[in-house]
Amino acid sequence: MPKKSPKPKHYQPATLAIHGPGREPKAHFAVTTPIVQTSNYYFDSTEDVLKFMKGKSEGHVLREHEYGRYGNPTQQECERKLAAVEGAERALLFSTGMSAVVMTLLAYLRHNTHIIFTKDCYRQTRDFATNILTGFGMQVSIVDPTAREIARAIRPNTTIIFTESPTNPYLRVLDIPAVVKVARQRKVKTIIDATLATPYNIQPLAMGVDIVIHSATKYLGGHNDLLAGVALGKNKMLDELYRLQRMIGATPGPFTCFLLERGLKTFALRMEQHNRAGLAIARLLESHPKIEKVWYPGLTSHPDYQIAREQMRGFGSVITFLVKGGEKETRKFIDALELFLITPSLGGSESLVTQMSTMSFFDYPETYRRSIGIVDNLVRIALGLEDTDDLIADLQQALGRI
Repeated sequence: MPKKSPKPKHYQPATLAIHGPGREPKAHFAVTTPIVQTSNYYFDSTEDVLKFMKGKSEGHVLREHEYGRYGNPTQQECERKLAAVEGAERALLFSTGMSAVVMTLLAYLRHNTHIIFTKDCYRQTRDFATNILTGFGMQVSIVDPTAREIARAIRPNTTIIFTESPTNPYLRVLDIPAVVKVARQRKVKTIIDATLATPYNIQPLAMGVDIVIHSATKYLGGHNDLLAGVALGKNKMLDELYRLQRMIGATPGPFTCFLLERGLKTFALRMEQHNRAGLAIARLLESHPKIEKVWYPGLTSHPDYQIAREQMRGFGSVITFLVKGGEKETRKFIDALELFLITPSLGGSESLVTQMSTMSFFDYPETYRRSIGIVDNLVRIALGLEDTDDLIADLQQALGRI
């Protein structure tokens, strides 16, 4: 079992992201965490092996590492800092956000149990639930992202509530304390994917959620140059997930962990810019005559604005909106953008744009897409770290083309 992270001191997120809860010694007194590029770790003698194995079976950690699938010093340091930023006892890193989601669900599933997912969950999470879990005999309900609908969906055999906040693409913000209250009354685990909020803008564990998941590919890495996921929670809660991780793997390599930890050093600075730019541009779009509707939690028009104000430090840099017109006008607007790259994902240094119906949901039947609100003029932008005035000018000139 890896060493439990100490309880974070009362530092601010910027400090925690750089130092963790306190200073840890590093090899050769390096300021930057070294990349330990090895797949295995040797023992000096067979006696050392025997002591290690006996100690492990008795729950004593005599040394940190034995094999790369079980952990790596670079990975461990990154996990320590991620746990500190989230306010968690422990963090477990995975190779992608989806591997963190899938393995977390698999770790706590039991035969003939029922799981609740909310409708706006990431489409791959929803597909895993409806296509894979149901194929293994699990019962799955997909409901609106409100505490009331989640409470109505709970059955005697419900074991997990899995949700997101904010959701994607409509950025619904869950009343987390209300959901936790319902879950605790019925002894149901709560797992939340808080990728779009980040630990900077929301702290679900402090509100009673059992496990928080992030696609670290996004804001935590912050530079569109790595793939990783992380699950965070109490040390004992994550024991079962760690055992599954040791068995299956799906862990990031040392260089990925190095890049992720390096990205964390500017995490708070980046989030301040993301929050400022997101609110400014959401307000601009909402007032623009060629935009039909905007979804952004920081706008008073958003259905969950009050909840977002109570729970969130800031509202991030993802904005979803409807362009007035249809597919032709929407494509013309997107093609006219100069600073926004046409690609999925979010949370990096470059601004990105997606026409949801032709990229993220293209392989769904049109009737189903429309039933969940994925229409041809639905656009999602994920602001990067460019100058806000330059992004505004780019959006205005592109809208001027239609």
